[in-house]
Amino acid sequence: MRFHLPKGVARAGTLAVALALPVALVTPAQADPDPTALARSVKAKPVVRHLEAFQRIADANGGTRASGTPGYDASRDYVAGKLRQAGYKVTIQPFEFPFFMQNSTATMQRISPDPRTYTPTPPDGSVVGEFATMTYSGAGDVTATVQNVDLQIPPPAQPGSTSGCEPADFAGFTPGNIALIQRGSCDFRVKAENAQAAGAAGVIIFNEGQEGRTATLQGTLGVPTVTIPVVGTGFEIGAELAATTSVVRLATDTESETRTTYNVIADSRSGNPGNVVMFGAHLDSVTAGPGINDNGTGSAGILETALLMAKLPTVNKLRFAWWGAEELNLIGSEYYVANLPAAERAKIKLYLNFDMIGSPNYAYKIYDGDDSDATGAPAGPPGSDEIEATFERFFDALRLPHGGTDFDGRSDYGPFIEAGIPSGGLFTGAEGVKTEEEAAKYGGTAGVAYDPCYHRACDTIDNVSTEALLVNTGAIVHSAVTYAYDRSLPGGTTARTNAGAPLQLRGAPYHGHNHQVSR
Repeated sequence: MRFHLPKGVARAGTLAVALALPVALVTPAQADPDPTALARSVKAKPVVRHLEAFQRIADANGGTRASGTPGYDASRDYVAGKLRQAGYKVTIQPFEFPFFMQNSTATMQRISPDPRTYTPTPPDGSVVGEFATMTYSGAGDVTATVQNVDLQIPPPAQPGSTSGCEPADFAGFTPGNIALIQRGSCDFRVKAENAQAAGAAGVIIFNEGQEGRTATLQGTLGVPTVTIPVVGTGFEIGAELAATTSVVRLATDTESETRTTYNVIADSRSGNPGNVVMFGAHLDSVTAGPGINDNGTGSAGILETALLMAKLPTVNKLRFAWWGAEELNLIGSEYYVANLPAAERAKIKLYLNFDMIGSPNYAYKIYDGDDSDATGAPAGPPGSDEIEATFERFFDALRLPHGGTDFDGRSDYGPFIEAGIPSGGLFTGAEGVKTEEEAAKYGGTAGVAYDPCYHRACDTIDNVSTEALLVNTGAIVHSAVTYAYDRSLPGGTTARTNAGAPLQLRGAPYHGHNHQVSR
């Protein structure tokens, strides 16, 4: 594609930075590579080829690359194969996770009295209907009488209904009926499991009814322990069903079970193993689509970075990670960090995360390591501010606008921050809506989501800004070279290099996609 970059930046598909960059961007030691030199070599075509490979994989596997599916396994093999060819030591780390997929749109119909078909929320969540299948709902097609379970209508003044929270709530429940349960003070899973134990054929959980708690519930049961259909709906529909003896048909077509998926971890052959610089991106898509922006872009960006860095004799060890099951609450990265021995965890001096770096209506967002944007969000562990500054210098050198984005816990930096590891990274926006100010700053369209195809089937190869992908991949490469040769990494006390040179010491670090699960 053709696009415009600032004066001094080459066009023809190559990301070139200004010839005279600030001294701060150049590594102090004369023998070390200049970070800008390798960033200057980044071209769009190789990165896009990785995205095209992910798209072909999705096309051949039901339109998805979600963890637990053949599409994910093929994505894993593609990435691992490229890394092994480049000389990396590759580890495939298996782990179990709760898999969930809707194979088709659910049905909810009132058969009597006054027949009515309710509008469904489709599997990709592109619109919110009058009801939604709960994540980890069982499958089934049942028609039965709806039976109220300890309801409070009108609702209590303050949230706190205990409907369905205790097995005693189901005393006298008729097995084979559909349980009608009100949102309240316990997890949806508890309500559904109690209903299933009482012999319910299905479950309808409706919103509680207070201000802000009336809309269609889009909930999750958290784990695949319920085998009957479970849906959420709004307060108005729940109250209407509760007022009469209704017969309802519920039909859900789901797969909900424990499956095995994988992280892909690649270590450079060179570099001090006591000083690990880590880069990560989640490899999985949602089940509803191929996930080319989310997160083929981040996966492709760090893959091309790894390939470009493969032959460099680095001072610090580089580690690249492609996480599985991120879309089901960061399971892969959580598993990795939780299973690292303390001594190995201490060797990771910083973690850089890249989740959605090519959004079509993009903004250039850098994770706000010190809460300098004063949003009140948690800052990262000490050293995270230095990582933010490294990325800022790169964008400033290109004379490209940039802004901060909060560590909000929605991507794989979360477990590393919890472990006290300095973190940072880049993001071009998801379902959030671009403001007028951002449109003036970055271009694009105000009032439209950064990624209108977020978590949808249309997140294809056509849903990517090549310009944003190119710029951000250049930023990743620049950071990789910078930290590969940094003798004073942000992550606390930096171990001596293989050459035994004394290094500057720094202060020790400290502990610093989204359905309702309950209440």
